[in-house]
Amino acid sequence: CEYMTGGRVVILGPTGRNFGAGMSGGIAYVYDTDGKFKSRCNMSMVELQAVAAEDEATIRDLLYKHHKYTGSPAAKMIADDFNGHKELFVKVMPLEFKRILAEKAKEKELDLLEVSDG
Repeated sequence: CEYMTGGRVVILGPTGRNFGAGMSGGIAYVYDTDGKFKSRCNMSMVELQAVAAEDEATIRDLLYKHHKYTGSPAAKMIADDFNGHKELFVKVMPLEFKRILAEKAKEKELDLLEVSDG
């Protein structure tokens, strides 16, 4: 995901070292079966988060699409028993992207306040 600036990606296989270097946007969901992903991740530009409930539908949808277009047995197996696998996913959130999302949420909140005050 080097130089990733937008979108969403699900990583089902092992990653190389320095994952997330240059990642300024988008969100990656990494299937971390060995629990060692953090040691292969460049934490200077990203933070690792637990997968939130609102992420689950996105991951499941991407898994089904991956299976549909590639026939991936791994994607099908994980999607078909998502509740049994969801705890193995790690959400990779670029710090800059997180800041931008927070600013947009604040702006939206202020817009709603202005509408209700008007």
